[in-house]
Amino acid sequence: MLRRAGTERAFAGAYTDTEEPGLYRCNACGNPLYTSDTKFHSGSGWPSFTEAVSPDAVEVIEDRSHGMVRTEVRCARCHSHLGHVFPDGPRDKGGLRYCMNSLALDLDAEGQPAS
Repeated sequence: MLRRAGTERAFAGAYTDTEEPGLYRCNACGNPLYTSDTKFHSGSGWPSFTEAVSPDAVEVIEDRSHGMVRTEVRCARCHSHLGHVFPDGPRDKGGLRYCMNSLALDLDAEGQPAS
């Protein structure tokens, strides 16, 4: 999934409904990506976040696969596929929905982003 830009089935991922506090890291390299404070229940079937821990944590790339145009999200450190970002998130939090694959993430319950 991380190297071939796959997508896990909706509602099948371990972090879809998780509310445990912590720091979500890239499952391939450990790069800090999202905090639980930015996670929300989008109803999409995948863990969703309003923003990354920093603008440098992820990279976005136009994705024209499967006959549509989307914005792919990759880890900025190791370039692993994480998911996609959509402009239908909570408006009061910037309007973005970072829709991630649980398999691409590792929840560090003790972790905090570097300041």
